[in-house]
Amino acid sequence: MSDTRTAERIGAEDWAGEMGERWLLNLDRFESMIAPVGEALLQRAGYRSGEVVLDVGCGGGASTRMIATRVGPQGRVMGVDISAHLIAECERRAHAASIANAHFVVADAAAVKLPPASYDRLHSRFGSMFFPEPVAAFANLARLVRPGGRADFAVWAPARDNPWVAALMGILREHIDLPKPEPHAPGPFALDDPNYFASLLRPAGFTDLEFALWQGRQPIGGAGSTPESARDFVLNSMNWGEMLAEQPGDVRAAIEAKLLAMLAQHDTPRGVEMQALAWLVSARRA
Repeated sequence: MSDTRTAERIGAEDWAGEMGERWLLNLDRFESMIAPVGEALLQRAGYRSGEVVLDVGCGGGASTRMIATRVGPQGRVMGVDISAHLIAECERRAHAASIANAHFVVADAAAVKLPPASYDRLHSRFGSMFFPEPVAAFANLARLVRPGGRADFAVWAPARDNPWVAALMGILREHIDLPKPEPHAPGPFALDDPNYFASLLRPAGFTDLEFALWQGRQPIGGAGSTPESARDFVLNSMNWGEMLAEQPGDVRAAIEAKLLAMLAQHDTPRGVEMQALAWLVSARRA
């Protein structure tokens, strides 16, 4: 394969370009797919009226808008994302929902320049795993939180332990020689090891770390998906589809058939649902 990126290695530069555009084109389906984890993170965080929150890697802004409603008109939220396309959509959707206390900025959260100690809270729903230099990135984020302020992160648990990921990757590996994942490389599973994540947060200035394992069902391709639409979502919207582009037609056909059969086994009245695992992490700014 000429492109050695895998589902386990995606960097910030991808989100600034192709991945950000792909997320935007399928925004509602992506948001719906990760909504169960996002809701669990919000419940765990327990935002209160009047708090000032920084939402890191805000994507399409769904979490930013939900935080805005929780902190109320006396509070405010700043959403940060490296994709200009996504930030433009964040602003459009916040305006359409008449949410005046949510604001957005196009920036790499690893180096974003905002006033120090200006936020009560830090929030990141799957937006903190793509830093090429995570030590410096988390140190930069920590300086933005006031002493005693709380940070809440959602990150994926290991791919091998995530039934939905393991099933998809297993089908691909039957037919494609995939590159061996680099431990802790920027990507969805960079922070899947609590010990490693803690080794980044503590030197950055975070303390009182707590890790809670979330386990639940998530709709592949969004709520109400069918096996066919879930298959198309995986192949056309997620970067797994790129791995098939250089393969012969018979290989692609075999993978698509097995993928459809596997997804059909998880079809429910609510859509195609598969088990998922994520770490919900909380910490305090020292």
